[in-house]
Amino acid sequence: MIIPAYLKKGDKVAIVCTARKFSKVEAQPAIELLESWGLIPILGDTIDNDNFQLGGTDKERADDFNKQLADSSVKAIWCARGGYGTVRIVDQINFDLLFANPKWIVGFSDVTVLHNHIHSLGMATIHGIMAFSVSKATEESKASLYKAWFGEVLSYSEQGDVNNRVGKAKGELIGGNLSIIYSLLGSSSAISTKGKILFIEDLDEYLYHIDRMMYNLKRNGLLSDLAGLIVGGMTDMHDNAIPFGYNAIQIIQTITAEYDYPIVFDFPAGHGEMNQALVFGREVEVKVSEQSVEVTFI
Repeated sequence: MIIPAYLKKGDKVAIVCTARKFSKVEAQPAIELLESWGLIPILGDTIDNDNFQLGGTDKERADDFNKQLADSSVKAIWCARGGYGTVRIVDQINFDLLFANPKWIVGFSDVTVLHNHIHSLGMATIHGIMAFSVSKATEESKASLYKAWFGEVLSYSEQGDVNNRVGKAKGELIGGNLSIIYSLLGSSSAISTKGKILFIEDLDEYLYHIDRMMYNLKRNGLLSDLAGLIVGGMTDMHDNAIPFGYNAIQIIQTITAEYDYPIVFDFPAGHGEMNQALVFGREVEVKVSEQSVEVTFI
């Protein structure tokens, strides 16, 4: 697994749209944050582009991403926001440019398309807040992105949860948004999870659809050979008029009941108030007891 060079003061970070549109005005908090960290913000050509929901046409968004990949002075690409649209351009991105100039790709939600695709090619990425998130992100979430970017020690300690399954695990961390992981199955962007620790989170889904997606992951073999499972925020879930009968945690518990690896629930990453940075592709150690949860990047 290739780990891009960690950032240092004076490095350039490009902000681009891979999905929804994002304006220069909206970018100001992110610009100020980067500058406070001693980094140089570069606004991609897609910032201020307006193509209905999207930050430009598919070609414009792909071209902007490839432009930043080709620029060896740009050390990280920070996706502006999620929504929908990254899958429309993933096959137009020249990933050879990324391996010629390794750099950090950062984001969450719809950016899971890139996390999964790049992981399958063999390079680490960062699941964390996006430029759009900065104005409402917690100080802890911003600090965790700083640590991930600058290569500082990254570890998390949380209180135990009655729903957790105790145990210890070690392996490469991979995953992202459950809906996106599900949507990529069967494509060249699908991930292998054998011997790895899978992270999942989701937003604004019906409970029966969580059940459907989890069963699809199971039937595709993504749950059987895991070293461990970390479940982030299952935020703003919905139910039908006739209740499904299980909440998101119970659905995941039921579908993974036959396995014996440790499981962490309600980890502070995803669409909730807290979105702690995770480095996909790096080895992580997970220790789950009744009292506490320790997640440490090795």
